[in-house]
Amino acid sequence: MDAAGCEPFPVVATCNAPRLGAQSTVVSDLDGTLLRSRSSFPYYALRRSKGATSKESPTSKGSLASSALRHLVSPAAGVRVLIFAATAGARLADVGSAARAVLPRFYAGDVYPGAWRVFAACGGRRLVLTATPRVMAEPFLRDCLGADAVAGTELAMWRGRATGWRKAKTLRELIGDGEMPDVALGDRSSDYAFMSKGHEAYLVPRTPVEAVHVDKLPKRIIFHDGRLVQRPTPLVALLTLLWFPIGLLLSLVRVAAAALLPMPWLHVVFRVLGVRIVVKGAPPPRDPGRTAGVLFACSHRTAIDSVALSIALGRPVAVLSYSVSRLSEFNLRSVLRVLAEGDLIICPEGTTCREPFLLRFSALFAELTDDIVPVAMECQMSMFHGTTARGWKGMDPFYFLMNRTAVYTITFLDKLPHENTCGGGKSSHEVANYVQKLIASTLSYQCTSLTRKDKYRELAGNNGVVAVNTAKNRF
Repeated sequence: MDAAGCEPFPVVATCNAPRLGAQSTVVSDLDGTLLRSRSSFPYYALRRSKGATSKESPTSKGSLASSALRHLVSPAAGVRVLIFAATAGARLADVGSAARAVLPRFYAGDVYPGAWRVFAACGGRRLVLTATPRVMAEPFLRDCLGADAVAGTELAMWRGRATGWRKAKTLRELIGDGEMPDVALGDRSSDYAFMSKGHEAYLVPRTPVEAVHVDKLPKRIIFHDGRLVQRPTPLVALLTLLWFPIGLLLSLVRVAAAALLPMPWLHVVFRVLGVRIVVKGAPPPRDPGRTAGVLFACSHRTAIDSVALSIALGRPVAVLSYSVSRLSEFNLRSVLRVLAEGDLIICPEGTTCREPFLLRFSALFAELTDDIVPVAMECQMSMFHGTTARGWKGMDPFYFLMNRTAVYTITFLDKLPHENTCGGGKSSHEVANYVQKLIASTLSYQCTSLTRKDKYRELAGNNGVVAVNTAKNRF
């Protein structure tokens, strides 16, 4: 503050953003400026928790706990500890993987509207200064906010792994000696040094505001990874760690109940255990005179979609999962045999998607039968995601069942009329697209042409191909 006790720069709300030209250069701080939160702890915690998920470090949870305690006691000291706790011993590729797959979703939900209004209005170079390691912040800032350059902490490496020590770039290194940005944005006194170099400078106040809606950002996040549902503030992180052993025990109890109790009881038992299964619409009645089954074409949300659907139907139903990338590996004869014996569940997307989008439906299911019932699956989790692209996939059902509460909403749609099936003259692709649009309309989701391959390329850097593409399981 100046001698009069006033801030030396006007607040960002006073900036007339529309007048900023296409050549205007802007430089902005990250935490507390482009982002509402002044604390970067959640993003370090997410980086560390991602390391635990991908088998990177057995001491991840201990490091996270100590960082949370240190941050609660002294935020200033916590910042110095966080980079070390989140990156020490990690390969640079692992840090970058979390930055691409996990952090953008949480960053995107925390963008400060006033700062973004000015940042987006500048059509020249958009520069960001941050104490966060550049490898963590840069993917979001470049891909989702359109930043041209990021000056952040550079991790020191030794034998291919981060030491936890760091060094930071300066504004001079970012824009060149003697150059001045047109607009500078900051939120605290430590930013005044670079803000004073701008032709105009604006402060972002600490007043609580709603974040920019994700639809207003240049790029919408469709795929993301990581286990945590909530932003891990220090308090949330500690509560999650305390809940973990309790949740693991609870998941084992829920699994035991599903395996040992009669099917008609499970709807009530799961509700008592904190998992609600809400059924909408009417499932097709079983025809005792008919041997062949019905094919349930479902949207794919978690690894236990088939379990939830079986509970909703009150009977065990076979489920088939397959990769949509290679038709030659799809054993059509086996599937037809299963379908001739009874009902069958298929998720034509071939993989899960967490956001309100449907991936492209493979047309294979439409070739199997004309008795197709679309089912809209939706689930809500309170603590942990029940899917992963890079972690232990065998733990997916357990992570879902570790949630304190969870809700599965299953909506049975009408059986496809004959004229909208392959037997009625439609191609398999037309049937698949029709079913995708029906389910998307029911859930208020958006249809996409993205596939399993797109998801795994973005999150894991591979095509998502597994050794065995055809699997038949009975719940």
